[in-house]
Amino acid sequence: MRLCSTLIAGLLFAMVGVTWHGGAQAQPSAYPNKPVKVIVPYPPGGPTDIVARVVFQQVAEATGQQFIVENRAGAGGNIGAEAVARAPADGYTLLVATTAHAINVSLFKNLNYDVLKDFAPVTLLTQGPLMLVATPGFAASNVRELIALAKAKPDTLNFASSGNGQSTHLSGELFNAMAGIKLAHVPYKGSAPALTDVIGGQVPLMFDTMLSAMPFVKSGKLKALAVTSPQRSPAAPEVPTIAESGLPGYEVFAWNGLLAPAGTPAAVIARLSDELKKAMQLPQVKEKFSVQGFAASWDTPEQFAGFLRAEVVKWTKTVKASGATLD
Repeated sequence: MRLCSTLIAGLLFAMVGVTWHGGAQAQPSAYPNKPVKVIVPYPPGGPTDIVARVVFQQVAEATGQQFIVENRAGAGGNIGAEAVARAPADGYTLLVATTAHAINVSLFKNLNYDVLKDFAPVTLLTQGPLMLVATPGFAASNVRELIALAKAKPDTLNFASSGNGQSTHLSGELFNAMAGIKLAHVPYKGSAPALTDVIGGQVPLMFDTMLSAMPFVKSGKLKALAVTSPQRSPAAPEVPTIAESGLPGYEVFAWNGLLAPAGTPAAVIARLSDELKKAMQLPQVKEKFSVQGFAASWDTPEQFAGFLRAEVVKWTKTVKASGATLD
């Protein structure tokens, strides 16, 4: 786990270190009683950054405290994750994690953190399918045509991703394996620069979240070939699924969730969980995400812990089957 073009433009007016001030004053003894740093381990403008800014604007307004979104991109989301894993376990440094953090467990040989041991799960935030998009002038307009083109011209087609180990990367590797083709992977440091190059024609294809891709599809700057969910997305019912377009059984979802350093007091986790539940239930938040294919989600810390463990198991199998590995 949408936003329209104008919303994205508004969100990007101050991409680094955006701070929201709520209207009420927090009690001195209550959490939070000082600014909270929310680490987004990707560049400004991507889907995870957008989710963080939409959600924590609401939390800031509700708590009367600052929630400062800080972008720490690099190493497939690992730089930001490691920083939060090493931060004090007091609730004032948080991580917006993604599918990539479940993937990285098996993809990277030498991680300096353990996503299942070094963090306290708080809640899932969003979940939704990816969309396979192409440069508007790309020769193929659907999955069958893409597979045929790749087989007719082997080793000539590339696909962009938001970084090594991201769901946008492994989605392409799974596509390669199931279709019996080889689209070469071109990693970027985030979704926004990758989409920019696909729009510009430097790379013809990309798997990306609908949250960030749909505005460009609607404006005609990108062409949608398919979505990765088993059923068509209500946000784009005219776009077929990959499964119905020639690869039965293909299924990928992307998600965002909130993690705190392991050892964070249970009372702090509970307060965060409660505030996020209220934020994610707001009609304006649900609408901002749902129209672009992401579901605004919430679950208990215990439910999110179970979800995270299951994701690690699922992606470990996918990574091993693909043969992908990174230092």
